[in-house]
Amino acid sequence: MEGRNLLRYTFLLFFTLLLLLFTLSNFPSLPSNKAALLDCAAYSPWCTSKNRIQSNKPDSLRNPTRRRRHSADVPRHPLDPLTVTELNKVQSIIKKHDLFKNTAYALHSVVLEEPEKKVVLGWKKGDALPPRKAAVVARAGGASHVLTVDLGSGEVTRHEESRTSSGYPTMTLEEMTSVTWAPLASADFNRTVVERGVDLADLACLPISTGWFGKSEEKRRLIKVQCYSTKDTANFYMRPIEGLTVLVDLDTKQVVEITDQGKNIPIPNAANTDYRFSAQNSYQRLINPISIEQPKGPSFTIEDDHLVKWANWEFHLKPDPRAGVVVSRVRSVDRGTGEMRDVMYKGLTSELFVPYMDPTDAWYFKTYMDAGEYGFGLQAMPLDPLNDCPRNAYYMDGVFAAGDGTPYVRSDMVCVFESYGGDIGWRHSESPITGMEIREVRPKVTLVVRMAASVANYDYIVDWEFQTDGLIRIKVGLSGILMVKGTPYSNMDQINTQETLYGTLLSENVIGVIHDHYITFYLDMDIDGSDNSFVKVNLEREYTSPGESPRMSYLKAVREVAKTEKDAQIKLKLYDPSEFHVINPAKKTRVGNPVGYKVVPGGTAASLIDVNDPPQKRGAFTNNQIWVTPYNDTEQWAGGLFVYQSHGEDTLQEWSNRDREIENKDIVVWYTLGFHHIPCQEDFPIMPTVSSSFDLKPVNFFERNPILKIPPNFENDLPICKADSAAA
Repeated sequence: MEGRNLLRYTFLLFFTLLLLLFTLSNFPSLPSNKAALLDCAAYSPWCTSKNRIQSNKPDSLRNPTRRRRHSADVPRHPLDPLTVTELNKVQSIIKKHDLFKNTAYALHSVVLEEPEKKVVLGWKKGDALPPRKAAVVARAGGASHVLTVDLGSGEVTRHEESRTSSGYPTMTLEEMTSVTWAPLASADFNRTVVERGVDLADLACLPISTGWFGKSEEKRRLIKVQCYSTKDTANFYMRPIEGLTVLVDLDTKQVVEITDQGKNIPIPNAANTDYRFSAQNSYQRLINPISIEQPKGPSFTIEDDHLVKWANWEFHLKPDPRAGVVVSRVRSVDRGTGEMRDVMYKGLTSELFVPYMDPTDAWYFKTYMDAGEYGFGLQAMPLDPLNDCPRNAYYMDGVFAAGDGTPYVRSDMVCVFESYGGDIGWRHSESPITGMEIREVRPKVTLVVRMAASVANYDYIVDWEFQTDGLIRIKVGLSGILMVKGTPYSNMDQINTQETLYGTLLSENVIGVIHDHYITFYLDMDIDGSDNSFVKVNLEREYTSPGESPRMSYLKAVREVAKTEKDAQIKLKLYDPSEFHVINPAKKTRVGNPVGYKVVPGGTAASLIDVNDPPQKRGAFTNNQIWVTPYNDTEQWAGGLFVYQSHGEDTLQEWSNRDREIENKDIVVWYTLGFHHIPCQEDFPIMPTVSSSFDLKPVNFFERNPILKIPPNFENDLPICKADSAAA
């Protein structure tokens, strides 16, 4: 017996050492030269996402412009993101702080602590910058800490230990990577994988946030890991090891529990799952190549790295590790007066809520908060020139901090470009019966700010599109790969009509599970100043008096000014239509209308989950499509500052229920764009992009059509590109 135990312990020690060696050889480490930035194009293991398998394109394709050396960057605007030099200084200050000296720690967020709004509004180019500070969220000693680092004095000027009853910071990239290796330390897990017919060398695992479902999940950070087979395909998402779930302690990386309820479910076949161009046996050229040429170059400029100027627009633009991109100080030149007018102080993606509609053991917890749990900006991948963004696009890098504070570069994270798709800005042709030969048409060219985040299987494309007529369109596109469920069924004929699939059978042994996407935007509107009001303009049916008119009914606009927050909690209703205006009551047009902008909803969806369901409590910011709150610089993230395993006690719903005054105040508008997704076979093996949007549109902001005087296109204005003779 003793000999058998000795043999067992020897084998266990050998396996542990082998695993440690394998992990160290594969886990990303910092370059020996700390001055050499961690560039995500050249050093991709450090810049992982939920998907630990990354593709490596040649640098020539990843970066269409000359690679910038960010070590020389300096801030020139109060809202400029922290530079490499500043991040290095923050790292040095944190290391010396008593809280971090003798304990392991991780920095979950290091971003600019923006100056007070009134300071930014009062700053002009040429003025000295306000004091530069860093807002730091850290984990140390089993607790979460919020700190302010003053870069001028080199001191930590604020330190608060989180005292919220629930919630943890956004995961670090290092955590997301290392936790996927944790199950391999369990012999039971390895045995289960092999028994399911998967070679450990073909294993790919994902870290899946747990949500929150009761007291058993409190007082420690937990994560679930599920795995897939990569054999014979890059699209491992289509080959799940269904039902196998590993619960892991996120702090210790110890396996807490292993469940396997899919032993009778086969691994789906790899055939026809690979979506890469290089993997296709043939390709279909459905259209000839198309490119929009600009012989005089683009019409926009980007000054001091972050100030975008185009047509009548000017705004500050920066990448952000949580929001993706932040658009600030949005102003428009009134061509009638020459005045530079305020439209929006800040706009960003506040949170994404993605609940899956499968209550079974391996799926009920899949209710992601992609910004607060994973970092929407951290998941942004380098954009692909000519495909993500057209020729003449400008690319902007993100400079972020790793878990130990070391700066790294997310190359080509944002692009800015002009777009023309044959759209019309305005037009009118006069009918021949008038005797006037009039045909006036103006083309519509827009400016697009784009980022794309690959949050594991799903890809989100977020566009901020600026039009010359003053309209801002915010559009979200969904693409990427479905998160699928393995099944023993290969044809619908095999399925009992009483059985619930929770989705659609897409291919043999593959179910696409029904799910929702909600993207909530933070919009700090400042229409000609900070003090604004929210007005609900209701369209109501009115009836004529007997004998008054041949008409029986007509519609009347009835305006209601929201006094408090609850007045501005809006659920959209098709048969109870309204417009939603943000106005400046102190400024009026020549004829007496208050100047304003209106929120124009597009196609959207509302959450149907019960409001008392734990996921919906956490995602309560989706209970309405529109909210309006008074400006508060601590209320920016709709799911709360600490989203991971939160209970939902620090959400937009909770803030709005305070019912604070919002009339003629500095107010923030929140809009949620929603999608219901019932998967279909056309989504397999990769989804064509589906998009939806909403608009911020001027309403009595200008005295007249602001693009009345723009000229039409003439033949000699445009280049003539002759078709290649080989294509004839």
